[in-house]
Amino acid sequence: MARILSVWCPNWPITTWRRRNPDGAKPGEGSSPPLALLVSERGTRRLAAVDERARALGLFPGQKAADALALVPDLATFDHDPAADRAALEALCDWCVRFSPAVAIDGDDGLLLDITGTDHLWGGEGAMLVDLVARLARWGVPARAAIADTAGAAWGLARYGEDLAVVPPGGQRQALADLPVAALRLDEAAEAQLPRLGLHRVGQLYGLPRAQLAKRFGLGFTTRLDQALGAAAEALTFRRPASPWFDRLAFFEPISAPEDLARVSADALALICARLEAEGRGAKRFEVVFHRLDGQAFPVRAGLARIGRDAVRLTKLVVPKLDKVDPGFGIEVVTVHAAGVEPLAAVQSGLDKAAGAGLDETLAPLIDRLVNRLGEARVWRADPYESHVPERAVVRAAPLDPPPVAAWDPDLPRPVRLLKRPEAITALAKVPDDPPVSFTWRGRSHRVRRAEGPERIAQEWWRAGVAEGETGPGKIRDYYRVEDEAGGRYWIFRQGLFGGEDAPKWWIHGLFG
Repeated sequence: MARILSVWCPNWPITTWRRRNPDGAKPGEGSSPPLALLVSERGTRRLAAVDERARALGLFPGQKAADALALVPDLATFDHDPAADRAALEALCDWCVRFSPAVAIDGDDGLLLDITGTDHLWGGEGAMLVDLVARLARWGVPARAAIADTAGAAWGLARYGEDLAVVPPGGQRQALADLPVAALRLDEAAEAQLPRLGLHRVGQLYGLPRAQLAKRFGLGFTTRLDQALGAAAEALTFRRPASPWFDRLAFFEPISAPEDLARVSADALALICARLEAEGRGAKRFEVVFHRLDGQAFPVRAGLARIGRDAVRLTKLVVPKLDKVDPGFGIEVVTVHAAGVEPLAAVQSGLDKAAGAGLDETLAPLIDRLVNRLGEARVWRADPYESHVPERAVVRAAPLDPPPVAAWDPDLPRPVRLLKRPEAITALAKVPDDPPVSFTWRGRSHRVRRAEGPERIAQEWWRAGVAEGETGPGKIRDYYRVEDEAGGRYWIFRQGLFGGEDAPKWWIHGLFG
């Protein structure tokens, strides 16, 4: 059974404004004027959010700014910035990864964490809840939170129930009974109509005929009720794909020394690799995230050319990147994630070494280092693809992927380096259909000593997406393999046929070794 933690940050726009403007008005300071954030709606300035002092003076969101200033002349007003609020909520979502790898943004001012199986790392659900809210409070983020089996129940309890409530498994029905109907996340119409019918509490809805409720308030109403009680499933959209391959290390004292960062990286990778080995699996991508005391996180990623779980090898890939981690006042938590997890058979390394090193011991570590230094997109293997056109006959593949089914035709050799685009050259031939006796490429003349060909290649007119102008006699290519007097070997072609509207042109397309 899932366990969901809901975090609600009331008055989030005011909170984020205060964090962005630490010298501005602060709560509880008598000398600070009341604060309101303004937004323009159809040419009218209205209050988008108000702080505690402004609310106590009778101001409220949606009120006209002119009316508010008439009531409270010393009201401090600033423009509301929804984009900054959203960015701050996303940053808070990333920070909560230290509690659970599955974190979803809930509306404009809340988060939902799937803490199934992670609460034991914090000493239980209650301790996790207290720790999370206390940390937010220290950073100037007032928040309420609750834990229940369902997102709906946790959402309602965080906003309308007792703060820091932990509902035991299966207890959401009883926990929600005394809450107002607004705790069910209803639309405005249903939320306004229910009290007029005398239905003020969630518990009053339990015994009513479900069909009549759906007929009067819509299926969305009964769906919300069922989701809160666990009778209907609810999918959460997590900021990063939910994965069980997650682990963490927490420290009694923050660490900052480079050697300590390297050591905890090795320890964290050893933890996740041990889990992978125990379940007969490996992964292709690993991420070690260093969580600083001030809430900032620094991820360090490492990828493998083929799935693996060798913690020592992974540590060698991660440690050179640790100079990007700014420990600040210290790192308090390190989390590690594995992605691209697949089954991986166990290997007895001792016997393998006796038989001779394989790809895993020789080429794979080299590929891994190249990929992590240069980037995954810059290390690839050229595989054949069934096509007559040279530009289409090559595809990129991962260096250690299984061998391709298609193979190069040995009777039609291709250059080791195929230019990205054919380059125009000037060529001279004894007779029109002969190979050239000399050509000029990039301002340098080459006298041809030997030549083979031609190999005639036409465009694949039957392929989808080929326009009419891309086919025809003018697009026919006659390829030659030529060698100049200096020993250079080139792949050149003549495009077009003699006797047509346009004269044939010469191009160079590749270089042989």
